[in-house]
Amino acid sequence: QVQLVESGGGLVQSGGSLRLSCAASGGIFRINVMAWYRQALGKQRELVAAITSGGSTNYADSVKGRFTISRDNAKNTVYLQMNSLKPEDTAVYYCDADLYHYLDYVSRHYWGQGTQVTVSS
Repeated sequence: QVQLVESGGGLVQSGGSLRLSCAASGGIFRINVMAWYRQALGKQRELVAAITSGGSTNYADSVKGRFTISRDNAKNTVYLQMNSLKPEDTAVYYCDADLYHYLDYVSRHYWGQGTQVTVSS
């Protein structure tokens, strides 16, 4: 059974930094894209950043220059380094992985349980 486990959320002051981690496990054959999404209270879930298995990245305009996504393919883990945090970055952050389970012929999306990031002003 595939599991994505996130860690690293918390409370930080405006201008501070946090690093999120998400480790995928459970019968994984290959992971294509790994991504971070976030959902603020009362808002829709939005893409924050994504990274392919080859290392190509994509960022939301609101986080460009402040957040950096990276991954360790050997550990099936994706990271999100968040610098210069702002109160508007407050949200639940979710990890997403588009991956092949070794019993599947097609890739599927799997989600983590979410981790709260709160930025105080």
